[in-house]
Amino acid sequence: MLPLENLFPHIEQLLKQKERIVVAIDGMSAAGKSSLAVLLAKQAAGSIQRAFKSGSCNLIHMDHFFLRPEQRTPERLNMPGGNIDYERFIEEAAKPLASGAAFSYRPFNCKTQDFDELIAALPKPLTIVEGVYSMHPEIAEACLYDINIFMQIDEATQRQRLKERSPQLYERFINEWIPMESKYFETYNIVNKCNYVIDNLIGVQDYGSTENE
Repeated sequence: MLPLENLFPHIEQLLKQKERIVVAIDGMSAAGKSSLAVLLAKQAAGSIQRAFKSGSCNLIHMDHFFLRPEQRTPERLNMPGGNIDYERFIEEAAKPLASGAAFSYRPFNCKTQDFDELIAALPKPLTIVEGVYSMHPEIAEACLYDINIFMQIDEATQRQRLKERSPQLYERFINEWIPMESKYFETYNIVNKCNYVIDNLIGVQDYGSTENE
C-alpha cells in the first residue's frame, strides 16, 4: 500500500503522463468516500486547468447504479457485490471511460424508485468513480482504473455517523446493507486490490475535510 501523502502527487503525476486517468474510491458505508471524491476533484481542478486548459473532472456516484426493484431477486442479492447494477454501469460508463468516448446515463433514484434526468459526461483528464462496489471485479476490468482507493472506518464511528446521517435507514444499514458490503469486500479481497487504504478518522482530516460520506 502507498502512504496517504502520496495520493494527490500521484494523481498530478499521472495527469502529466496520460491524456485521461480514472480513480476509484471504494470502501465502507459512512467512511467519507463522497467527501474525499469532492475534495480530490477540487484540488485536481487547478492542475487540470494549468495542464490541459479544460474544466473540472467527471465525478460518478455508484449509488446512481443501485438495483431497480425488479432486479432485486433473492438470487441476485445473495451474490457478492450483487446489490449494484454492474452490468448497466459497464455498458453506460465503464466502456466509454476506457475508450475515451463521451457517454450519458440516467441515475437511479432510490428515494423515488425511478430514474432521474440524463447526465452527460464528456471525456475529461480526470474521472473519479466513488462508492461501494466501484471496485467490483467486473467493473474494474472494464474501467481500467489508474488508482484504487479503499476507505475504512471503525464500527463505533460508522454507527454513530449512520445514526446522524440516516436515522430512518439505520436499521437497514446494520441488518442488510453493511453485511452485503462486507461479503463483497471479503469475497473479492477488495482492500488488497487497492493502491491506498485510508482510515477516515485520519485521512480525510489530513485533506482538510471532516464531512461524512
